[in-house]
Amino acid sequence: MKGEYLDQRENIIFVGNSGTGKSHLATALGVAACTLGKRVRYWRVTELLTTLLEAREEQQLTRFRSQLAKQHLIILDEFGYVLASKIGAELLFDIISTAYERTSVIVTTNLPFENWTEVLGSERLTGAALDRLTHRCHILETQGESYRLQEGQTPPKRQVTFTFCKEKATNDR
Repeated sequence: MKGEYLDQRENIIFVGNSGTGKSHLATALGVAACTLGKRVRYWRVTELLTTLLEAREEQQLTRFRSQLAKQHLIILDEFGYVLASKIGAELLFDIISTAYERTSVIVTTNLPFENWTEVLGSERLTGAALDRLTHRCHILETQGESYRLQEGQTPPKRQVTFTFCKEKATNDR
């Protein structure tokens, strides 16, 4: 991996059902970025929201934001599993907006874009967040059954299909 997407400050969004490998792929890209000497920060979105709210209460938000601004890659895992409060959604948007064209962002989500308003609570905020995230972005869709569900069946055949823009590639595990 050469990490060109990091040098060009491009984003990656993994969209797909739960258990289809989105978090593993995001983590693998984060580890690969670290081996290239890049600064990477991984957050489950629920933990990031909690941290942002705490930093805001403790008047440490500016300091926290400046720490994130020093990263080459920010990974936001599990977007959409928990609804954000109004303040939480605004703080998350601020992180996305600050990273725009300065820092690469990887997002994993089980929600199609049209359902992001359910999480962020505002069409205007959602539109602005998606506008920034999807500009210069690689959108990859994972398909198939959950690996965890397959583990409970005998013998599991693992296949995930990735859709990159309009091209398809298959990765058999």
